[in-house]
Amino acid sequence: MCTVTYLPLNTSDFILTSSRDVPFLRESALHPKKYIEDGVELYYPKDGKAGGTWIGTSSKKRLICLLNGGFEYHTSRKSYKKSRGLIVKELLKVNDVRIGLDKIDLNGVEQFTLTIVDWNKSLELIEFVWDGSQKHLKKMSQKPHIWSSSTLYDNSVKQLRVNWFEAWQHSNDFSRENILKFHKSAGIGDPNIDVMMDRKVGGTVSITSVKMENKKLSIEYKDLQN
Repeated sequence: MCTVTYLPLNTSDFILTSSRDVPFLRESALHPKKYIEDGVELYYPKDGKAGGTWIGTSSKKRLICLLNGGFEYHTSRKSYKKSRGLIVKELLKVNDVRIGLDKIDLNGVEQFTLTIVDWNKSLELIEFVWDGSQKHLKKMSQKPHIWSSSTLYDNSVKQLRVNWFEAWQHSNDFSRENILKFHKSAGIGDPNIDVMMDRKVGGTVSITSVKMENKKLSIEYKDLQN
């Protein structure tokens, strides 16, 4: 759960794309499919280890995407109370995501960042960060954004990726085909920091792109291992 980009297409349409970076030995995820859980229709790829997800949509008119880590690098403990991927599913099912974020107990949960797109009233982009002790919620502007996981990249590399993304915007139309090319090829030829990452023991294993167009959602999932 490493690199996420958001492209607003107009006042109601968008493309959100997520590159998933994990250890190569981690159990493979199941491809996206529909699930009915607690009476709510969800659509997500299921993590092969904990059964949660890093990206999903729901009939509550919501998309949530997870990045590991908060604002800064942290050292993981051996165990935590709950998988962050299960929290994504919980929040996909609530009626009001702000109320859900306020009420959810995150004590004993590892640090994470959520990119939330909600279209219940109007198209809204929200960034939520759990830093291990406090919750931080921020309404984001409707302009292109890129996030990189703090567990994998320091601030200098994050800024490099912002630069690549800004340069990409100047020379490309906002289409799914083009943003997928960015997720596959952006960088300087260094697989340790390029968007398509490969650090030998771990790297990019899949890319998921969610597009809203004319009130219809479509999801494109690229499994890079199988």
